[in-house]
Amino acid sequence: MIVIPVYNNPETLRDVATRALRAHDNVMAVDDGSRDLAADLLAGLDVHVIRHRSNMGKGAAILTGAGEAERLGMTHIVTIDADGQHDPDDFKRFVPIIRENPHAVIIGRRCFEGTDVPRLSAFGRSFSNFWMRLQTGVSVGDTQSGFRAYPLAMLKGLSLRERHYSFEVEVLVKAAWAGVTIMETDISVYYPPREKRVSHFRGFLDNLRLSILNTKLTVWSILPMPHRKIRFNDNGEKTITVLHPVRSLKGLLTENASPGRIAAAGAMGVFLGALPLIACHTIVIILAAGYLRLNKVAAVAASQLCMPPIVPALCIEAGYFMRNGRFLTDISLETIGHQALQRLFEWLIGSFLLGPVMGLIIGLFIYLTASVIIRSRRVIRH
Repeated sequence: MIVIPVYNNPETLRDVATRALRAHDNVMAVDDGSRDLAADLLAGLDVHVIRHRSNMGKGAAILTGAGEAERLGMTHIVTIDADGQHDPDDFKRFVPIIRENPHAVIIGRRCFEGTDVPRLSAFGRSFSNFWMRLQTGVSVGDTQSGFRAYPLAMLKGLSLRERHYSFEVEVLVKAAWAGVTIMETDISVYYPPREKRVSHFRGFLDNLRLSILNTKLTVWSILPMPHRKIRFNDNGEKTITVLHPVRSLKGLLTENASPGRIAAAGAMGVFLGALPLIACHTIVIILAAGYLRLNKVAAVAASQLCMPPIVPALCIEAGYFMRNGRFLTDISLETIGHQALQRLFEWLIGSFLLGPVMGLIIGLFIYLTASVIIRSRRVIRH
């Protein structure tokens, strides 16, 4: 079912709905407290209309549409903005992907090559894409597109708190955390001349909501704990794995757990662990592992090999030698205390020498060990 969230789009709504009906038989408009009633604007069209008595936000309108679509026996909704930015005919691009990947979220990736694309829109998309990658490790080309296909079981299974524009960021991040596949398909986009553009994005308030949400999501992504997963049976129904301590540990240990990726996580953890990132090693390592989609537990565990005093001391010695041509042998309050900034610099340059070497050695060891373990499990199973 095509769902059109509507809030004060009287000039474009009927045209969008008419073209949506040409693309698909089932179209719904969710009037989010508009001044002009969507039911009146769509009179004579075979469009299912629901209305909020007051403006509750785009996310709330999408969830209302999802609930009504489920009541009507649908399995998916495809959301289209009511401002005319999207071409409803592009709905046909989603259909074969939905059939082949019924449990995936599908995003319509807008073509931003035209000269009429607002600079703020292009910047906002790139900025949002970066945070999505940082928080989930999933690379998405257009996190801000409102043209999307959602499996209803997925929406029902996620814990979604946002009700405004920030909903569209939250749902992607939490879907990725839940193990839901996120896919994209190219779509066209139309931006009318500046004087004719209608946007209900409230610059300060909605940016504040997005900033608060990204802060929370980033903090949650740093925490060394598994996220709630969604799995589907053959009938497309969801089953949610409840978080238990033992299952949580197993989930962490099997995340992206091929020998190569575990080895890469360990190597990265050792390299970052060798750097003088005082009091923030773990945070940086978890963020980097999330961004690169590497196993966070393996990365953090390997970094513990670099705990003081041995590895920092070796890095300082290596850095001191690189600067002075000899090793530091006079360990005193003067050389360690009063010259702390110099030792910190030597630790930094020494870590760039020893960190990669140690990371390579530890990564190779992890790879060989993991390969042996996996092979032994296969032998036992057979």
